Amino acid sequence: MPIRRALLSVTDKTGVVELARALAAQGCELISTGGTRAALEAAGLPVTEAAAVSGNPEAFGGRMKTISFAIESALLYDRERDAGEAAALGIRPIDLVACNLYPFREHADAGEPLEALMEQVDIGGPTMIRAAAKNHRWAAVLTSPTQYAGVIAELAAGAGALSPATRERLMREAFNHTADYDAAIAQAVDQRLGAHSLRLAFERGRPLRYGENPHQGAWLLRERSAPVSLADAEVLSGKEISHNNLVDLVAALEAVQDLPAEACAVVKHANPCGLAVAPDQRAALAAAWEGDPVSAFGSVIAFNTPVRADTVGFFDLGHPDRARRRFVEVVAAPGFTDDALEGLKVHSNLRVVQVDPAALRPRLTFRSLPGACLLQEADTTLEAGFAVQTRVSPAVDDPDLVRLGLVATRQVKSNAIAVVRRRPDGVLQLLGAGGGQPNRLDSIRLAVGRCRDNLAREYRGPEEGREDYIRSVLGSAILVSDAFFPFPDNVEGAAAAGIKTMYEPGGSMRDAKVVERADELGVCVVFTGIRHFKH
Repeated sequence: MPIRRALLSVTDKTGVVELARALAAQGCELISTGGTRAALEAAGLPVTEAAAVSGNPEAFGGRMKTISFAIESALLYDRERDAGEAAALGIRPIDLVACNLYPFREHADAGEPLEALMEQVDIGGPTMIRAAAKNHRWAAVLTSPTQYAGVIAELAAGAGALSPATRERLMREAFNHTADYDAAIAQAVDQRLGAHSLRLAFERGRPLRYGENPHQGAWLLRERSAPVSLADAEVLSGKEISHNNLVDLVAALEAVQDLPAEACAVVKHANPCGLAVAPDQRAALAAAWEGDPVSAFGSVIAFNTPVRADTVGFFDLGHPDRARRRFVEVVAAPGFTDDALEGLKVHSNLRVVQVDPAALRPRLTFRSLPGACLLQEADTTLEAGFAVQTRVSPAVDDPDLVRLGLVATRQVKSNAIAVVRRRPDGVLQLLGAGGGQPNRLDSIRLAVGRCRDNLAREYRGPEEGREDYIRSVLGSAILVSDAFFPFPDNVEGAAAAGIKTMYEPGGSMRDAKVVERADELGVCVVFTGIRHFKH
């Protein structure tokens, strides 16, 4: 069905002249209003004023333009069933509408007050869009300049007509467009009047192989309004990414995004089992892997810089002895050199994901509950200043190392303890972590146990010197806790292992007793002022 009449009324004028020219070239009459009409006429195109179709002038400072019986009927009537009635009423069909709406969201985000914001609520535009979308069997509706090029090409190839499939696709996009627009208005009005609401829309849903377990279905959807989404991450090689891969991938990306280059995170079951910062990328990977080489098997690994070939060599993916290959599920980074990508493709199941950790910084996070939603601001503040509480100062004065420890405890499930060190070669390493425990003492025991295992494995001296070596390294390490020490026994457990410097938020009703015990033991406690629970 050729398009013989089109109504163009757009806020964003991008590409509208080109669209109008393509329509006019097919013999289509152009109807328009206000600024759009002026733009088309300035381009030398003949335009019928919308008022000539509606029978009414623009009024009330532009609030009334296209809302009329004549225009909405021209969009809405069924070309077969209602043809006789339309003819009797003098209604001629309008076959295409191009309309994008007042920029309400931009004005709302700029903080405009309610009264000013109401002037950005489009009335006529959504009415025309919905009318054409409802009658998509006969009418086409365009809501974005991004749609114009495809439509122009199809008009040229189809003698001025658009296929039913195209009109159906445009209809779906139109209803999503007006739904998003109304949601933005409702949420902004609620916010300004003190009512908290959240309206989210997701699209491009694609099925995953399964969910957290094989008997569960799962899908990945993209938040429509998000400028950047993990759903946009490009899988360059390997098997289809899974539900659990994605959960671990988020944890890995978050772990490296607030660290300097070169940082590497090794994540298993959403917890960093390895985290390191080094002068070069391969050294960072090796140090992170050595943080827990058993758990690193089948892990998800993220970098905050593009991956290079020498880093890939660490995995030994092509080694003839399969036992020597270091198997991982996912490697993610902002980019990959060509030779690095080829090296990773040696393992056909390894998922290689290109995504920039620094770009994924949501302002808010939410969690689905049965019939409810928890909404909170993202945890982006690592500390509120450091305050030494004890008579003894920190055994280690290393802000970069403290930062590594704070990032680690923010990412480990609560109760979280991280022990970090600076190696003699300058590499910053998560030496051991304990998390996900109902009490903090167990987390300390887990973290210290992991530290001892790692140090015992790396020690190369005589057996009688092993314990002295372990205690010496722990004495120059830093323990960081995600929340306050509720009792002095936390300090006692750490001090018994040889740890001399501990960072915790403070805020316990027993802070004084904790500090008193630390002074008795001759160790240092520093308050950070910020808790980092992660449930």
